[in-house]
Amino acid sequence: MTTTTSRPPRRVFYGWYVVAAVFVIMTTTSGLAFYNLSILLAAFVAEQGFPVGLASSATATFFVAGGIGGMVAGRLVDRIDARIVIAVSASIGALTLASAGLLRELWQLYAFHVVFGFCHGAAGLVPLTTVVARWFSVRRALAFSVAATGLSLGGILVAPFVALAIERVGLAGAAPWLGLALFLGIVPVTLIVLRPSPGALGLEPDGVLPADRGDSAPQPAVAFAEARRSRYFYAVSIAYLFLLGAQVGAIAHFYRLASTRVGVAAAALALSVLAGSSTIGRLVGGWIMLKVSALRFALVLMLMQAAGLAVLAVAEDRNQILLGTVVFGVTMGNSLMLHPLLLAERFGTRDYGRIYSTSQLVTVIGVASCPALIGVLYEASGDYAVPFLAAAAVTLVGLAVLGLFGTGRRRGVS
Repeated sequence: MTTTTSRPPRRVFYGWYVVAAVFVIMTTTSGLAFYNLSILLAAFVAEQGFPVGLASSATATFFVAGGIGGMVAGRLVDRIDARIVIAVSASIGALTLASAGLLRELWQLYAFHVVFGFCHGAAGLVPLTTVVARWFSVRRALAFSVAATGLSLGGILVAPFVALAIERVGLAGAAPWLGLALFLGIVPVTLIVLRPSPGALGLEPDGVLPADRGDSAPQPAVAFAEARRSRYFYAVSIAYLFLLGAQVGAIAHFYRLASTRVGVAAAALALSVLAGSSTIGRLVGGWIMLKVSALRFALVLMLMQAAGLAVLAVAEDRNQILLGTVVFGVTMGNSLMLHPLLLAERFGTRDYGRIYSTSQLVTVIGVASCPALIGVLYEASGDYAVPFLAAAAVTLVGLAVLGLFGTGRRRGVS
């Protein structure tokens, strides 16, 4: 009588629970911080009486402080448990958001944005993508795409409730609850579910046992000092300075472009289509990158972003606006994911936190300046055609940089 031994049922790899936790955190930070900035700006002007120009400048400091916060977090998560960095930063950020209704002086407004931005950067993309990059290697692109979908979902689900709450009870009444929501949406899931690396649970990336890896190529483990000297690092950083700058600038003016050309109702529809395209595009992009190199996909998306911005620049009716919106939205969903992914694939996870946070700090130049640049071009030309064509051209500059200097044959880390 022969007996057969059956293999025990395979458990769900814990890395996917980590992805789910990061998804929840990104949904929270996106809805209560990034997408919340424009809602807070309107409240600061309407309720506290701050001038629009000064309040807008204070908002710009949020992004600069966020880049610095991300850089600090990048250094810390390479040395200590990432959960400590995220939880402490989120707690301070929650207290800061809760105080939003108490601001009366201009220096308080700027201090609010600096502290809130720093905490957002320190609890946001840098430590979160660092953790996901450690848990996955082969399926890293898919894991990034699922986790980063929370960035879009926060704008779709959370931000509208924030706007409604401020409209109903005012900023002073809503701010403490917003701070509490930020705390509850980040800190518990960070401490309970998140784990800094698979090694913390005696696991390997992707849940693959060392014996099952066979003759697969070893993963890169490049030191920060070596990565920083490489041509590839500068190619990716400068390319995404132009790409993300053009993207954030266009997003900041997107609703106004649509509403001035096709009316408020169609503009609201276009805004929903933009968020939906971003979400779907990110999920599809994660699947595509299981079959196509991230670098090649990034170049295609840059070309698509330029095309989408060009269509929006010349669009005159509802259908043309929606066409440009879909093309542009698909690229939005993947750009934030591809930036850290390109760096993780080339340099590995050894000093990933420092590498990505330094690269992200470079992109802050574009993110902080392009919305104002588009505004200046609009005032000079009287229409959004020239500004959005300029944003398309800026995107093509990023494409040229990455195509010329980031696609060479890999030799070491050059």
